[in-house]
Amino acid sequence: MTDTPGTGPGSRHTLADTQRTHWQQTYTANPGMYGERPSAPAEYAAEAFTAAGAREVLELGAGHGRDALHFARTGFRVLAADFSPTGLDQLRAAAAEQGLADRLSVLTHDVREPLPLPDASVDAVFAHMLLCMALSTEEIEALVAEVRRVLRPGGTFVYTVRHTGDAHYGAGTGHGDDIWEHGGFAVHFFPRELVDELADGWHLTEVHPFEEGELPRRLWRITQETPR
Repeated sequence: MTDTPGTGPGSRHTLADTQRTHWQQTYTANPGMYGERPSAPAEYAAEAFTAAGAREVLELGAGHGRDALHFARTGFRVLAADFSPTGLDQLRAAAAEQGLADRLSVLTHDVREPLPLPDASVDAVFAHMLLCMALSTEEIEALVAEVRRVLRPGGTFVYTVRHTGDAHYGAGTGHGDDIWEHGGFAVHFFPRELVDELADGWHLTEVHPFEEGELPRRLWRITQETPR
């Protein structure tokens, strides 16, 4: 998609920074905004990670931690990363309250930067609607490359994204690169071609369509593995 005036790469970087501030304010105003029940994709991922023999899980975009806590309760060692210190503070407090502090650690991290982890250091990675935030295609490609770098051979990556069949695609303010802002939140809507490109060199296990929330939002749950 061609950038509209004033919506080139530089302005997308500004948009991502603005979104970070927006999420900080949102978590502050609405502690535990997603509730305590894990998302359906996290429940699926926990089963997939268990079946694959995973022990360590990295969650990207963990927020206040409903899914990270589910992984910890399931028995995994969890590293929960997010760019919002406020969300991670809420997660840290919840982990202590639930007796899970010894199974869970947090990392304040912007996924536009390389992951501060060694190569082949985790068994599984989970990201629920993180890749479809206000990230350019180039930034998404770099992030998936980083996920592959830190995963061990045969490691599992489960992520979800809103796609171009979603009702909000094409609505609101367009920022180019299939990014549309609606209600203060910017989303990069995925065409199927992008899913396939991101799976190049991986073993793509499943692309599962599902719906969530109001509207409802239309998403894909993607499962892919690194070569052994």
